[in-house]
Amino acid sequence: MSETKTPALQYRLDGPDDAPVLILGPSLGTTWHMWDRQVPELARQWRVFRFDLPGHGGAPAHPAGSVADLATRLLATLDELGVQRFGYAGCSLGGAIGAELALRHPQRVASLALIAASPRFGTADEFRQRGVIVRSNGLDPIARTSPEHWFTSGFAAAQPAITDWAVQMVRTTDPGCYIAACEALASFDVRAELGSIGAPTLVLVGSDDQVTGPAQARTLVAGIPDARLAVVPAASHLAPVEQPAAVTDLLVRHFSTAWQPAYETGQHAIPAAPVKPVLAPPPPPVAPVAEIGPTEAQPEAAIRPDRHDMGLKVRREVLGDAHVDGALASADAFSGDFQEFITRYAWGEIWSRPGLDRRMRSCVTLTALVAGGHLDELAFHTRAALRNGLTADEIKEVLLQAAVYCGVPAANSAFKVAQAVIREETTPQE
Repeated sequence: MSETKTPALQYRLDGPDDAPVLILGPSLGTTWHMWDRQVPELARQWRVFRFDLPGHGGAPAHPAGSVADLATRLLATLDELGVQRFGYAGCSLGGAIGAELALRHPQRVASLALIAASPRFGTADEFRQRGVIVRSNGLDPIARTSPEHWFTSGFAAAQPAITDWAVQMVRTTDPGCYIAACEALASFDVRAELGSIGAPTLVLVGSDDQVTGPAQARTLVAGIPDARLAVVPAASHLAPVEQPAAVTDLLVRHFSTAWQPAYETGQHAIPAAPVKPVLAPPPPPVAPVAEIGPTEAQPEAAIRPDRHDMGLKVRREVLGDAHVDGALASADAFSGDFQEFITRYAWGEIWSRPGLDRRMRSCVTLTALVAGGHLDELAFHTRAALRNGLTADEIKEVLLQAAVYCGVPAANSAFKVAQAVIREETTPQE
């Protein structure tokens, strides 16, 4: 029986072979080159390990749909190199990976720096909507607007070469991997767990960051025990690029003074490796050391998740927080039981079943709504279909198929509704 192996990450190493390992994690849409101006100084003291997200910088396009998955892939790559203990600095999505590592694998994180990070990045709707835009229009609309989100206006105007470099980084990213990374950020939320981060932590933020600014940084500092805050003047989201000297100085001071002793000695060094990008092979399968017998059957109530909670989660992921919040807010003594019913049974029982993926369920739902003439429901389920991964062309094919079996007049009305929704949802905001 074959085993599914965890894909390794594309990485680069700089610095002395026997130095402690310092990992630099990238932001969404960037590559390891965002750290180019930090590496010469950091590599004096540390073995610097930089990595690319899947589908970024020419890395293999194996989409990862959660921050936990990205952290697992990073650990698999480090395990192959024999790295057990390391310092970690990450920017934005890279910072989320660092927080995930510090929470789930605290014995491996000696010290932590979170740059332009947040315990929750915006709203899930924002990132899923970005996925809809990319699926419908490609990455060019995102690429063209990236500099205004990443840099202050003065820096972008004064550094056109860096601005062009930023645009090209996004344009050359694999769209499927970018969409998966958006989903990872949409589902990331560690606000309730910050108090469990035990690694010495520096929270670093640009003073002019409009994406994850000082307010989010202060939330991290308030929640993480003994965390320290550093605000970099005249910097936006990609502070390591915009203010490289200031960021480098802060990282050197933090990791020089806040490195926790290793749980086990002699595990921080890694062997020499080529400087060019390499892709670590997955570790070989290991035979089990013992047979695991069948567990005693548990009562169904003890092992089944609460269907209301599961249904509410799925309902929000498919329809969006704004729609669900509106529906729940309008519920009263008369309609509240109905909201409970559809959350528990439609979303917790049916939409949560494993037999069909969400794309297929959206196809079935759209067809049923056309057949029933339920145009209001068709509108928000067209939005849901886009969020679930259907393209505008695929929705068109569903409606054409429905025209044959549900009737041309019904499909005619459905096309008008779907067309308006698709235009609204897939038109990039200028």
